[in-house]
Amino acid sequence: MTPVLRWTSAALATLALAGCQSLRQRIADVGQPPAMTPSENPTNDPGYRPLTLPMPPPPAPPVSGDSLWRPGSRAFFRDQRASHVGDLITVVVSMNDSADLQNVTTTTRTSSEGAGIPNLFGLENAMKRANMTPASLLSTTSNNGNTGTGQIQRNETVTLRLAGVVTQVLPNGNLVVEARQEFRVNSELRVLTVSGVVRQQDITSDNTISHDRMAEARISYGGRGTLTELQTPRWGQQMMDIFLPF
Repeated sequence: MTPVLRWTSAALATLALAGCQSLRQRIADVGQPPAMTPSENPTNDPGYRPLTLPMPPPPAPPVSGDSLWRPGSRAFFRDQRASHVGDLITVVVSMNDSADLQNVTTTTRTSSEGAGIPNLFGLENAMKRANMTPASLLSTTSNNGNTGTGQIQRNETVTLRLAGVVTQVLPNGNLVVEARQEFRVNSELRVLTVSGVVRQQDITSDNTISHDRMAEARISYGGRGTLTELQTPRWGQQMMDIFLPF
């Protein structure tokens, strides 16, 4: 079997497998709303990977002899903010991004060249008899014009709050947070996921953290259901868009 045939066979097999999986899922959802994912430990997800970041050397412990107040505490006897694995924390996502870019480029170039040989070892008379003008043997002209226009307009607004859980405490005290929330309305299931790294100092007194204070933030708002299927191109059409060269 030639490499082209092997590649084609593998692509068709992958296409058929993806189609069968999608078909089985859609058949399972017929007559009932999409099933919600059971609550579980986020570290048990097959795609979960512990996070490793560059760490500074550990600081020396603060000296506070005979003091009842703990440094960094927001309460007199106990800090109510998340600080350990398993603690809950509320993530606030308030995104309002807009961009308006316009680019216009216009270039024009005109050039002309001329060359002649009035005297060439006495051969100019022979050139004239051959209906050739020695003074204008070569003449070139060129024109080049290019006009380009580009415009980008984007406006995105996302506002949500969801509770997450601390999955890691890094050696420098930063917290790795994973938040996931699902809610179903009729036959449409919405899934919200947020993950990132936060500093304990950025957690407010009401145990909330803003998304713009999260490093390596990953925010996803999607789902599945009847409306999503109607708005999504069929998997066969998506594959054709990838492989067809025209």
